[in-house]
Amino acid sequence: MRPDAPNYSPLLNPGVVPQGFVPFQTNPGNVDANGAVHPLAGGQPFVVCAHQPTGPHTHTQYPYVTGTSVLAIKYKDGIMMACDTLGSYGSTKRYKSVERMSVVGQSTVIGASGEYSDFKYILNLLDDLTTHDYCLDDGQQLSPKEICSYLTRVLYNRRNKFDPLWNSLVVGGVSPKGESFLGMISMIGTAYTDSHVATGFGAHLARPLFREKQYDDMPEDEAKALLEDALRVCYYRDKQSINKFQMAKVTKDGASISQPYALATAWHYEAFVNPTAAAIGSW
Repeated sequence: MRPDAPNYSPLLNPGVVPQGFVPFQTNPGNVDANGAVHPLAGGQPFVVCAHQPTGPHTHTQYPYVTGTSVLAIKYKDGIMMACDTLGSYGSTKRYKSVERMSVVGQSTVIGASGEYSDFKYILNLLDDLTTHDYCLDDGQQLSPKEICSYLTRVLYNRRNKFDPLWNSLVVGGVSPKGESFLGMISMIGTAYTDSHVATGFGAHLARPLFREKQYDDMPEDEAKALLEDALRVCYYRDKQSINKFQMAKVTKDGASISQPYALATAWHYEAFVNPTAAAIGSW
């Protein structure tokens, strides 16, 4: 039985058959008058992809496993960041223990909304970057601002290739000089810094709370309470969120991420008990 022609990546063709390798082809020229199949000899040009794509790659235009809001604020000792642990498969709450925050270097934390596999790719890039920085052994370390600048260029570069990384990133940390840094980067490479940032629905639901109550010199307990209030509001109003959260803290002494935990919630509010009471045509 003759095997089907392999369907390799279009990035490989056109190629040349290596010496000693004789692939079967579906080209009628390989079949003689008696119906016998004659594989090509080594060194002859051939096309390794039997089905050429008719357009650009579109696999990055449809994110599959995604995360929702990431929230972060400055406080007296550094940066505090929080998000839930849900990885949604479309509208399905599929993966309940996905960690969407990671420590980078010694004093930086990065959090991500959007496609989880793209976030893992970004973490691999950062691992290479920090490994190279460590191997230099020059007594210096990458600051949060430098990492944020690097990621801004990475996301903008991929956007210009029309092959974006489907993530919104939050970068927070404390520099070796003790300066707090907090920035946010969108999937097309636009970035800004502020005393409080949020991605996803958190930009609409949490930041109004931050504008009212956050200040840079607030103590740690107030900062944690404010973040938990914002997380609770996001859980109430965002259907792609669950009551399982992690909180990260970055100070001059280093960075840490808590174990997942749940918040106390209340569902006795009138708008929750009868949400369609004021809707037109409701029962």
